[in-house]
Amino acid sequence: MYDYLIVGAGLAGSVLAERLASKANKKVLLIDKRNHIGGNTFDYYNSDGILVHKYGPHIFHTNSKEIFDYLGNFTEWRPYEHHVLASVDGQLVPIPINQNTVNALYGLNLSQLQVQDFFDSKAEKKDQILTSEDVVVNAVGRELYEKFFKHYTVKQWALDPSALDASVTARVPTRTNKDNRYFTDSYQAMPLHGYTNMFHRLLDHPNIHIMLNTDYKDLVDEIKFQTLIYSGPIDAYFDFCFGKLPYRSINFKSQTIDSENYQPTGTVNYPMSQAYTRITEFKHLTGQKHEKTSIVFEYPTAEGDPYYPIPRKENMEIYNRYKTLAVSEPNTFFTGRLGTYKYYNMDQVIAQSLTLFKKIMQTEQLHNKHEPIKSSNGTTQFS
Repeated sequence: MYDYLIVGAGLAGSVLAERLASKANKKVLLIDKRNHIGGNTFDYYNSDGILVHKYGPHIFHTNSKEIFDYLGNFTEWRPYEHHVLASVDGQLVPIPINQNTVNALYGLNLSQLQVQDFFDSKAEKKDQILTSEDVVVNAVGRELYEKFFKHYTVKQWALDPSALDASVTARVPTRTNKDNRYFTDSYQAMPLHGYTNMFHRLLDHPNIHIMLNTDYKDLVDEIKFQTLIYSGPIDAYFDFCFGKLPYRSINFKSQTIDSENYQPTGTVNYPMSQAYTRITEFKHLTGQKHEKTSIVFEYPTAEGDPYYPIPRKENMEIYNRYKTLAVSEPNTFFTGRLGTYKYYNMDQVIAQSLTLFKKIMQTEQLHNKHEPIKSSNGTTQFS
């Protein structure tokens, strides 16, 4: 008998498994349909001995010391600040758009105050910011929107930015200074020996039993457990009874090059005519020294593993129907990007799992004051 069956060995499920096993002395069965732990952060050494990220680049960044220190129990850190260039008008210029971007793109020498004046002169002010297009044209105008965001967004989402929630482009700020960093969080680093190594240490506990290549529905009637934590797709859990929630996926095309370096930064975005959205060179991220280098091209697609929930009103209406149905599920918690149909950064997933762990413990303590917990008395909660 397991205390907890956790579906999904990515960050959401693995952090909960570690907390429940090490802090609450619970017996946990952690399963995943893939053949590895680590979810989308899984990395490995390819046939040339280069450490690569199987599912595209994952850069850890957070403003939370608690989360940074928590992961630090399972990895040493390599300080790393991510820089992204965009291929625009035959130049490689920094993104997010900043003072350096404007000066390079237009052959100017504007000061920080003059850059703000430049943006103001181009901006098309909106009374309401409702869509991704609104966010950008309101801040920097239509010309920069066309160069950096419109076509990239269409490739990424197969939708015009005017049809997407404002949250999509709001994730990429506009700056008036010369800060070329993609992220400005207080803590920015990469696991020194890779994410997979970190996950092995995270899950190295005698109370945790791991089963890979295992589908939840093939197992659920064969294993005895008290409580389920589900970080898989919520629509799949309910057999798509309200229809399938749409996601964007990515086809990754990897290539090893017989050269020490390929490009000047970890990632270069291609917002214009190319079919791919970006190229990442992993050695920038990992700091690995190697005579060769490995890159990956990303081609967004509608089919494949679910990576990005599509933030549109009609999709949230479908999700909310599933969420309402899930409330009636006994002893079941839905969490993670797929379980709650929301795009999260890595630190947000960890924060969600740490918060859910505290809720679970509080619920158990409350029940223990009154009566033993019975499997039929649980209620579904969302982290």
